[in-house]
Parts: sequence; structure tokens; C-alpha cells
Amino acid sequence: MRVDRPSKDDYSIVAVASSAGGVEGLSVLLGGLGPDLRVPVLVVQHLDRRHRTVLADILARRTELRVKLAEAAERALPGTVYIAPPDRHLLVGSDAVLTLTDTELVHFVRPSADLLFESVAGAYGAAAIACVLTGTGRDGAMGVDAVKTRGGTVIVQDPQTAQFPGMPQAAVDTGGVDFVLPLEEIAAVVRGLVEAKRQ
Repeated sequence: MRVDRPSKDDYSIVAVASSAGGVEGLSVLLGGLGPDLRVPVLVVQHLDRRHRTVLADILARRTELRVKLAEAAERALPGTVYIAPPDRHLLVGSDAVLTLTDTELVHFVRPSADLLFESVAGAYGAAAIACVLTGTGRDGAMGVDAVKTRGGTVIVQDPQTAQFPGMPQAAVDTGGVDFVLPLEEIAAVVRGLVEAKRQ
């Protein structure tokens, strides 16, 4: 799919947020991205912080991309999906180096989509894509504003098709969303944006 670019710069990173219903949502999105995505994907999925997570193992079976739990001080590589570990905020710098923190909860959650999106916006500006999928609550809405303010692109799952519409609806309500799409169409748009060449 060919998608018009809002920026003259190539996209460099994709950040994704989900909560309730997110395992299914992430499986569909990541499964549709293909094996050769040329940017890293950073994921915040709200997880029970009391238990070790097997989310990376589950998602690795649903996508051809490499999937792993994010580690502090590692560099985010193209074609790899980095999952925020339970009870750790995931941030990224302009050098693509990941940071994990246990600073205070944001909107009662850690990891926080808002903090991830804000770090992506600050580090990558117009070269960032942020996606908000199914989930309860408002996490991600402030981050959507940050991404949009810095010239990035925001894609949100259509709240009417989301298993839990709270997070996508809160994102849409910011007025800073570029695409509102059924879950099954998001991967094609992400691929189209990332693969579009500089004119």
C-alpha cells in the first residue's frame, strides 16, 4: 500500500501502546508487518507487574519479526520488536538506546504509553510513528499530543472495532490523530509509511 508522507524525513521508529485486549491486537498488528521492517518497534502493553511475562514468547510466534523484552542500555535495531518489561517504563533516546526506569506510575500504570510516546517524540520528532490499540483508561493520550506536536504520525485503532475502546477513544479525542483504522488495516499503513522513499 502506498501512503502519502507527511514529512520529508524517513520514518525511524514505531511505538505501540495497548492494554486490555492487547495480546490479540498486537498479534494482528505485528503479524502484518512482514519480516523485513526497516525500523525498530517499541511496545508498551500493560502487564501484571507481580508476574514474569511470556508476552514476548507469545508474540514471537505470531510475527516474522524478532521479538524480545527490552533491556536497559541496548540499542534498538531495525526489524526487532522490544516489549517493555513488567513494572518498568520504556524510553528511547535519539541514539536509539533504550532506558528502563521504575519511576512513579503514570495514570496508575507502569510501563506508561505516555512516557514512551513522549520519549519517541523528543528523540525522533517527525520520524516517529505512534500507534494506540485496544485498552481501558487514557494512557497514551498525552503522548499522542507530544508525537503530533513534534510532527510525528499517529495511528489509532478505530474505537468502534476495539475490544476495549477507552485508550483509542482518548487518543482520538486529542484531535491529533492522522489515521483511525480497523485493527486489520494498521499494519499495511505502517508498512506504507516506513517503506515510502524520500522524494
